[in-house]
Amino acid sequence: MSDDSRPSPSAARTAAVIPAAGRGVRLGPGAPKALRALGGTPMLIHAVRAMAASRHVSLVIVVAPPDGAGEVKSLLDAHALPERTDFLVVPGGATRQESVRLGLEALPSGHDIVLVHDAARPLVPVDTVDAVIEAVREGAPAVVPALPLADTVKEVEPAATPGDPEPVVATPGRERLRAVQTPQGFDRATLVRAHAEVTDDVTDDAGMVERLGLTVVAVPGHEEAFKVTRPLDLVLAEAVLARRRLNDGF
Repeated sequence: MSDDSRPSPSAARTAAVIPAAGRGVRLGPGAPKALRALGGTPMLIHAVRAMAASRHVSLVIVVAPPDGAGEVKSLLDAHALPERTDFLVVPGGATRQESVRLGLEALPSGHDIVLVHDAARPLVPVDTVDAVIEAVREGAPAVVPALPLADTVKEVEPAATPGDPEPVVATPGRERLRAVQTPQGFDRATLVRAHAEVTDDVTDDAGMVERLGLTVVAVPGHEEAFKVTRPLDLVLAEAVLARRRLNDGF
């Protein structure tokens, strides 16, 4: 007998979790990375708007620094956000993994697709967001947007002292490699299970799903969904935003 209580994949509601509790030390001293200004607006607001731009996303949960939930809530209240989308701010944890888990725990019932998005990827286009959601709706337990690599990649033996020469041990073929972006999309039950069962540290949520032995699929990413990590990235993001405003009235 089928379980008619579960929504069909096409009717599943989508929520986005944005972990924004990190300090962003590679951008230098000052405000947390997610609160750095981009075009006069905090990167976090750009990232929230990018998720809410998808008509499929009905809820955005922002996971704030443990002692900064009030500040982040005030920040969201101070900026224009789509009225058709709900927003929730919750305190985060000591690691990104813990912050995502806390965001998941705050997720109300009725949202069966979950996106996890880096606050430091403020310019991801809505078409990329929708492509990830669509792939989950079509049955993939986990989906990542990804780009082919432009550079040749070398595997090395890490130097004992940073900056010292490192012996190259292999040159992986680029045709099988991808640079992964966010938002990453998940069947909610799969992501909850991954956070319950995978306790060692991983670099992304899709990696946790891989540890469960489940298939993660990649969809085409976008060059403007890059991560703002270093000062030069911020310069590039400002240029992309300025071009959008000039060409599209963004």
